[in-house]
Amino acid sequence: MTKNIKRSINKREFLKYSLLGLGSFAVAKLMGRNLLTETMSGFNVSPEPENTAQLWKWSKEAMYYTAMPQGMKCELCPNGCVVKLNDLGLCKTRKNYNNKLYTIAYGNPCTFNNDPIEKKPLFHFLPTSKAFSIATAGCTFACLNCQNWEISQISPFDSKNDDMMPERVVENAIFENTQSVAYTYSEPIAFYEYVYDTAKLARAKGLKNLLISNGYINEKPLRNLCKVIDAANINLKSFDNDIYMKLNGGMLQPILNTLKIVKEEGVWLEITNLIVPTWTDNMDMFKKMSDWLYANGFKDNPLHILRFTPMHKLTNLPFTAVPVLEKARNIALNAGLKYVYIGNVPGHPGENTICPKCKKVLIERQGFSITIYNIKNGTCKFCNEKIAGVWT
Repeated sequence: MTKNIKRSINKREFLKYSLLGLGSFAVAKLMGRNLLTETMSGFNVSPEPENTAQLWKWSKEAMYYTAMPQGMKCELCPNGCVVKLNDLGLCKTRKNYNNKLYTIAYGNPCTFNNDPIEKKPLFHFLPTSKAFSIATAGCTFACLNCQNWEISQISPFDSKNDDMMPERVVENAIFENTQSVAYTYSEPIAFYEYVYDTAKLARAKGLKNLLISNGYINEKPLRNLCKVIDAANINLKSFDNDIYMKLNGGMLQPILNTLKIVKEEGVWLEITNLIVPTWTDNMDMFKKMSDWLYANGFKDNPLHILRFTPMHKLTNLPFTAVPVLEKARNIALNAGLKYVYIGNVPGHPGENTICPKCKKVLIERQGFSITIYNIKNGTCKFCNEKIAGVWT
């Protein structure tokens, strides 16, 4: 989750940073998420137009939709929303205006931060590097356990946003000396056009692009997006369609399709699975998932098994027991997956990268920090085993 550090600044500080050329971005970095819009007038993103038939400046015609008699059918994700005039789609970022479909999540992130890449989590892609991370409000899912529900389950009309068009995102990433731009926190598919245009500019400037997503997207827009994405972490939330529908509000098969396409398109891929007590902690189901991943060519793609923290609509549930996470990890390793990690348990040895051949520690992690690094030229320093990933 993003940090939310409240610190006001005085007029002298603001003028100082403006003269240094940092502008509102420096103010936002000092003040933390959204404090820019809370403290200083003149920087607020305009509220929703009083006339709901209007658009605002943070709108752009959607890339994937078809006109139908009932409304505009969005063809971006499997939800297949048919959006009536002046209404929003399920993701709350698609609006039917004058019988055209528009995104209203373009250049108006509600949060941004400079993150270690390990936070995404991406463990086998440019370790120790930083990623300039952005998100707008909205999501294609409605997960009962969402950790960022304050922004994912509302419309950009209802969030406090910054004015950050694609060019400015890239400028900020370069100023922050980051190696990549990450589209994360909420759901990047919901702000697809913003991601796509920003990623093209970022790549032209030598930056990498990271997609942290639930993977709920149709094939055509996904293949198009993969042309400008360098690494992805896709959240495979369970291996049961009924659970997907009830817990997350989507279907399983489209995510499995996404995993195959992302790998086929040559994007570095890591996979996340959150084990939610009473929902996704069935080890027989986890074994089926692990077996499927191995059988479909994902043995070299890291699997991150994450501990559940009670929040949003599942605050009645306990934290995932660590022995359950350890059992799941052993199942995945026994299925033939080479790199299986335990997440959200700081200090657990399951955070470390182990050579699949000689079993020595290649990367030791403490939270988001790396304390030991034994990979040289993409191979194990001890036995020369090739370690899958993008290391430089």
